Order: sequence, then C-alpha cells, then structure tokens
Amino acid sequence: MTTELHDQNDLAALDGLLSHTTTQGIPTLYAPGSGNEITAGLFFRVGRADETLATAGITHLVEHLALHRLGLSDLHYNGATANAYTLFHVTGSEEEVVSYLNSVCAGLRDLPMDRLETEKEILRTEAAGRGNGPNSQLPLWRYGAQGYGLSSYNELGTWSLTPDQVRQWAQSRFTRDNAVLWITSARVPDGLDLALPAGTRFAAPAATSALPVTPAYIHGDDGHVVLTSVLRRSTAASVFADVLGRALFQDLRQEGGYSYSAEADYSPRDAGFATLTAYADSLPQKQDAVIGGFVDTLARLRAGRIEQSELDSVRSKLLKMYDTPDLGAASLPSYALNLLLGHRILSPEQHRAELNAVTVADLREVAREAWDTALLQVPGRGADWAGFTLAPQYSSASVTGTRHQSLEDERVTLVIGTEGVTLTTPKGPVTVRYDACAAMTTRPDGARALTGHDGFAITVEPTLYRGVTPERIAALDAAVPPAAVVRMPAREPDHVPQPRPRTPASSGSARTTWPWTMALWLVGLLAAVWGLLCAVLTADEASATAPEWDAVIGVWILEIPLLLVTWKLHTARKRRRG
Repeated sequence: MTTELHDQNDLAALDGLLSHTTTQGIPTLYAPGSGNEITAGLFFRVGRADETLATAGITHLVEHLALHRLGLSDLHYNGATANAYTLFHVTGSEEEVVSYLNSVCAGLRDLPMDRLETEKEILRTEAAGRGNGPNSQLPLWRYGAQGYGLSSYNELGTWSLTPDQVRQWAQSRFTRDNAVLWITSARVPDGLDLALPAGTRFAAPAATSALPVTPAYIHGDDGHVVLTSVLRRSTAASVFADVLGRALFQDLRQEGGYSYSAEADYSPRDAGFATLTAYADSLPQKQDAVIGGFVDTLARLRAGRIEQSELDSVRSKLLKMYDTPDLGAASLPSYALNLLLGHRILSPEQHRAELNAVTVADLREVAREAWDTALLQVPGRGADWAGFTLAPQYSSASVTGTRHQSLEDERVTLVIGTEGVTLTTPKGPVTVRYDACAAMTTRPDGARALTGHDGFAITVEPTLYRGVTPERIAALDAAVPPAAVVRMPAREPDHVPQPRPRTPASSGSARTTWPWTMALWLVGLLAAVWGLLCAVLTADEASATAPEWDAVIGVWILEIPLLLVTWKLHTARKRRRG
C-alpha cells in the first residue's frame, strides 16, 4: 500500500469532523474555527534527530532563512524545529495567512544564502541565551550523540555548514511529499502558491541506544529529580502519564510536602513510540526524601496499587476535551502531526471508545513498561538501592597507540592510535573510535575535540600532553571521516589552556598517603640505625691488628636492601601525593 493510499484510508475516519484534500501536492486538513482570524500550520517531517552532530542546526538554519523574507511584521507567526518535525505557523486574516505561506514556500525554493553567516551567528546567540532545562542531558545519555540524543547538544553545524549543504538539505527534506498543511478554515483559501519540489516522505529516524541496560540512572544537579521512559504509543500510555502526574503531586507535594512541582508528561516521539517524562523539584535538604517518594510512587503503580477513582478522574478529564467548541479546528495540529509521522488516526468516537476501555490492569502494564525503560536523573546519592544501574561512565575498551602523559596529572594518559583515541584515567578509560566519531571540532592551534556516537568525548589539547606534535595531530585528522569534522575559529592566545601548577596535597591526599609515610619513616629509621652500626663496626675493624673484613662486608650487604626499600617507599609516596 502506498503512503498516499494509507493516508486517505486513515483520513476517512475523520469525515464529518474535518475535511481533507491536497494543495499543490501537499496533504491538507482543514476545519472551520471561531473568530474572524484563521490559523495555519505547515509541517515538514524533518527535525534535529535527522541531522548528525557535525551538521546539527542545519534544519533550524533552513527555517530561519525561509522566514527572512517576511521581515518586520505585526503578523503573529513563527517557526519551530523539533526532534522529528519542523513547523511554520501563522494566525491572521485569510489574506495574511496566504501571504505568509506563499512567502515561506518561496523562501524554501530559493533560500537567501547571502544571509547564511548572519543567521548562523543569530542561532549561536539564541543558543547562548537559552537556559538548559533540568532534563536537558537525559537524551544524550539515552540515545548518545546521534538521532534523538542531539537535542542535548549545541548546534555545531552553525560553525561550518556550507551554502551547498544547506541548499541540498532544503531541496531534499522540505518537499511537498514530506509535508502536511492544516488550516482552521471552512475551505482552502484562494491564492496559495505552495509549489515545492517533489520528494520522499521520510520516516522518523530509528532510535539509537547508549544504555546497555535499563532501568538506569545518572547524577544530575541539586534540586531536580527527573525520569524519562520510552513507551509504545497507546491510549492507555497517555492515560498513565496523567495518573502518574497526579500520584506524584499527591505523594510529594500534598502529603509529603517535599516538592512544589511534581508532574508527568506524555510526548509522541515517532509513529510508534512516545516519551514519558516525570519531574519533581526539591530543596537540597529534602532531596533524599523526594527520591525515595518518587521511587515509591513508581513502585506502587507498577505493583498495580492504582485506585479505580484515580483512573476515573483522569478519564473524565480527557473525555471533556471532546466537548471543546470547534473540535475539528482544535484537533487539526495533532491530526496533521499523526499523518506526518505515520501514526494511526482515530476518530473522536474511536478514541472515546479506547478511553472508556482502559482498565487498571492496562495501567499496571504501562507502569511496568515505564520501569523497564526508565532513565532516572538524581542529585547527590545514587539509586542502586532502588534497582537502577548506573549508566556507563567509562568506555568498555581502549585503543593502542602512542602514549602522551598529561602534564597536569601523571595518572592520566592520552593514547592516539590507528583506530581511535583513548584517555586513560585512574577510574577507567574513555575511548572514541574514528569509525564511530559523531564529530571532531578543530582549532588552528591544534586542539581537537572528538565525540563518539555513544556520547563519550575526548579533548586533545597539545599544550596539556607530552609529545602531541603537529605530526600526531595530522595523523588524527587523516583518520577521522571528513563528514565528521567541524572547523572552529581561532582562539585568543589567553584562551589556549596551559598546564596548571601542581597544588599541595589536600587533606584527603594526606589521609591516602599516611600508611606510606609511616612505612617510609620506619624503614628509613632502621636503615639509618643499621648504617650507623656498619660505620662503627668498620672503624673498629680498621683499627684492629687482624681485622675481620668478611664480617664488615656482610653487615654492609644487609644495609643495601634497607636502602633500596627506603627509596621505593619514597617514590611510591611521592606518586600517590601527585
């Protein structure tokens, strides 16, 4: 069955609620809304998860360039780039909406490349002013530095993308076959010129994984407990998210008084799966209580201890959305997105029937699925006690090659090999293989920063390691795939890192080395006393008429091991203090 036939069959379920057609090859949904103004949205099935780390930001750049022609306007419009889609939306009179949509499509057909460097800088400025949310690092830990994990990273492509790359991305991804249009109007307005090149409807990217086992946990900032799970998209899963949010609010705020915010959210990821996000805040002194309460709430739901009243309350709230005036117009964005992603489309009657069919047993199964795929971010202590496994902090393998000792820490060594780069540390290795390198940034001063698909990263600063010559950097450059290279601008000389001077050992270091210090004093004292005895014996025999030199030599021979052990203890203690 072709995508077009599949879409038409799905949309037939919506007859009577909204209308559907095609506009210059673009599937179009429309339904009348209230008021004098109309709202329209043009979806494209391309987003951050379609990019690579080296080209991250390319979709956002296309969005900005396409909107540039509009200039200053009082019109309410914007663009948005999400993980799996890009949306251009507008609210205004019919004439204004037509003008906006026509301008966007004209911009996509002929991007103003003279604006490319300016828009790159605007995106970098936008990123610098954007705060990171409490769950900003969870995608990276779950998916790695690719696909859906890229939302945890800066848009590296804003440094090195070329006009040809941006133009080709727009021509292949922003096509009529990869789009869906929706309009809150009783008809498709006249005068639309949405001519776009033919293309392919791209499926959402397949999910990657950087977690060998779940449920897992990572450490995060104080004041925030966050959990994400991947659930199969279903009516029961969306109901469970509301039940979990209410349970967390009741347990952590109303009863425990540990949190101000305690909530849960259900967000579609692609055609088949959604992301469940649960969150609770806390004061530092209440963090342990919040983590404990958070886990207890999950355990209660997973064990099936869900009151029928909890389910009924959530179901009643969800059913009320079908009492919304202009239901067809209000439903357009969600139906258009489902059509874009290839998710099943349910009529209001079908969705009501599924809501009414959800049972407590269904919620228990969803709770178990949420637990099985959970990634928990906790402040302070770990969560091993609750059945979570710490996400990998170090790589499972190292590479061989030339070794370059750190100038700041003798226990740290950089290894540059033919297969990749490894940083060996006292706690474990970090490795980035060239054939799994998501991106490598380069600086004119020789600095290189490599990030693997699994999210592990190594920074190679020639000033901080012994023997990292230009020849070694050149060998590294030749080994990394060109598509992964991102060239960064030169740094100011005072921004190039220099080795930090060694600092005196901390009290913690003193506690670590005290056994070696005691052993050094004991053996050294014994060596000194024995050496004094040897000197006295030698002097006595030298003044004797018939000296027994064999005995003297034997005593001195016993002194040699004591001196050797003293030296070994001294070097071992010095190494531990370093």
